[in-house]
Amino acid sequence: MFGAGGGTSSYREAEETDLIVLWGSNARETHPIFFHHVLRGVRNGARLIAVDPRRTSSAEWADVWLGIDVGSDIALANAMARVIIHEGLADTNFIAHATTGYEDFARCVEAYTLERAEAETGVPASAIREVALAFGQAPKGMICWTLGITEHHNATDNVLALINLGLLTGKVGRYGCGLNPLRGQNNVQGGGDMGAIPARLPGFQDLEIPQIHEKFSRAWGGADFPHQKGWHLSEMFEAMERGDLRSLYIVGENPARSEADQGRAVRLLSGLDQLVVQDIFLTHTAELADVVLPAAAGWAESEGTVTNSERRVQRVRRALEPPAGARDDVDIICDLAARLGSDFGRPTAEQVWDECRSLSPMHAGMAYRRLEELAGIQWPCPDESHPGTQFLHARLWKDPVEGPLAPFHAVEHDPPVDRLTEEFPIRLTTGRRLDSFNTGVQTNEYTSPLRRGEALVISPEDGARLGIEDGECVRASSRRGSVDVHVRFDHSMRPGLAFMTLHFPDQVATNVLTIDATDPKSGTAEFKASAIRIDRIPASVPSI
Repeated sequence: MFGAGGGTSSYREAEETDLIVLWGSNARETHPIFFHHVLRGVRNGARLIAVDPRRTSSAEWADVWLGIDVGSDIALANAMARVIIHEGLADTNFIAHATTGYEDFARCVEAYTLERAEAETGVPASAIREVALAFGQAPKGMICWTLGITEHHNATDNVLALINLGLLTGKVGRYGCGLNPLRGQNNVQGGGDMGAIPARLPGFQDLEIPQIHEKFSRAWGGADFPHQKGWHLSEMFEAMERGDLRSLYIVGENPARSEADQGRAVRLLSGLDQLVVQDIFLTHTAELADVVLPAAAGWAESEGTVTNSERRVQRVRRALEPPAGARDDVDIICDLAARLGSDFGRPTAEQVWDECRSLSPMHAGMAYRRLEELAGIQWPCPDESHPGTQFLHARLWKDPVEGPLAPFHAVEHDPPVDRLTEEFPIRLTTGRRLDSFNTGVQTNEYTSPLRRGEALVISPEDGARLGIEDGECVRASSRRGSVDVHVRFDHSMRPGLAFMTLHFPDQVATNVLTIDATDPKSGTAEFKASAIRIDRIPASVPSI
């Protein structure tokens, strides 16, 4: 939307704003560092709004919780926008000065009455109106989201709907205002910044622009590399299915357990001509590989940088040497390049970083020395006299606007692909818990007093309706497969909704149930919205 994929605000601003909307984000458990800043904001008087199908531990801190039906976020956002427009709370001066496409957007949201939104979302019309007025009237406010918004078949449109609300009220480009995707894993932001996106080179520079491509080619000794956008992850699996992708090199990822429709993912990975995996553990994916390259743990055994959700680049320092046989990623890549006919030499992490910032304008001023002196710097930082940028897009408030105007997008409600039916009447949504990380590779070998293993979390009302006892083992089935899992009752769950994680794939292969319907724009799978049924199984299986 704005030309660079990063949250617009700093963490500090969450402490000094008037209203925070956590939309599809259980930040208390999935982004606990950021949530500390949210709590400081609450203690300083900010209102907290939680939009989430579950009444999560984050929602328990909120002034208002909107218990939305899974996959109805666009209907809610459009209805809020309609209220804001009708109540005269739209920032018409900002809209006229800094945006495009408002008329089409306003026509689109006009159809989203409060009555329609209540029917689509399950949220009472009065609550939708209350939150719309709160957001429209707040002098400063920010919207923060995470995988509850993006792990859908229409992920990009979900995000655009939230950005529309920021533009409509002028809550972008000002201190204490913003639109913030909270990154799902450590250094996801850094990965995108460094070009781990099919059409981008470091600094979000478009490789299909000839001048950009030529700049990098010159720096790399006239290297010939692709001019066109590559495949994103979902497209790679589609290419495997067609037979167009026969060799795969995976670094620090466990798709045999993390991909939606796990059975399909394992089948396709197992059918490759060659699979190379570079990782710090022998993951389930690595067990399928022809070659495994043991890597150093980047957070403790390597030198380098990471970037967090507020765009802050920070130094990582080696605390100990890697164990015997494991090597730094840079050394592995350089040795591999040499075997492929390119001499990368033996660069240090700092030399690699200096090359990056010589090519990426938004990192240009971030010398290691300055990163250490300032305890990290937020991009963009164009030169070594620049302090970094606390919040983005102040240019939209300048007269005239510097750079392109910010576009509204008219987006329509589109319910989940995996529809609820009499055969599959329960909506399964997935997520994370505070004590574990992703597929459990890095956390499951450690004990935690918080960890209770995998369970199918449902409401007591659903348990009573199905004749199931708390702790009983049941069979959960979707249109793709079945798993046996113990039930756990939770009073925060609404009837008709179930919750699981992917932290314990050896106990319960949750992603056997999830659907690989993907957003065509981002390639993200719809992990958050599967349709399942729950059946009792023989009592010979012990309960917990």
